[in-house]
Amino acid sequence: MIFSFYKSNPCNPPLTPFVKGEFRLPTEAEWEYAARSGGKSEKYSGGNNIDSVAWYSGNSGSKTHPVGQKEANGLGLYDMTGNVWEWTNDWYADDYYRKSPKNNPEGASSGQHRVLRGGSWGDTPQRLRTANRVRDGPGERDYNFGFRLVLSPQ
Repeated sequence: MIFSFYKSNPCNPPLTPFVKGEFRLPTEAEWEYAARSGGKSEKYSGGNNIDSVAWYSGNSGSKTHPVGQKEANGLGLYDMTGNVWEWTNDWYADDYYRKSPKNNPEGASSGQHRVLRGGSWGDTPQRLRTANRVRDGPGERDYNFGFRLVLSPQ
């Protein structure tokens, strides 16, 4: 399946009638906080040993893998590093970290590119660091793009 930002947002999956709240893409700050196990200093989501937590160019066999085959991070989340790049809801800005507030920044209010995080099965370890961020047009699609939903309470 190929995902673009526009195909994954707005998110109205069939589960919506069964839960109280709203499914949405995470902000970039929310994504990084979750990937870092609640704000810990980890090179990759779940620790510093990439082979135990991620599918990447060195071990993936050039394909995606079912979620949960690697170790979870400290919040119990799987595959936040590697497997597929994950769309966030934020517009990309080069000066995002320089100009944003330290706590829960909201990201740029507009732009041409959206932020993807986490790296994929085809990337080197450097691109899978929890601090790494890339951008792409919201209409772009690729086999190594995906998304992770968050549930906002009502």
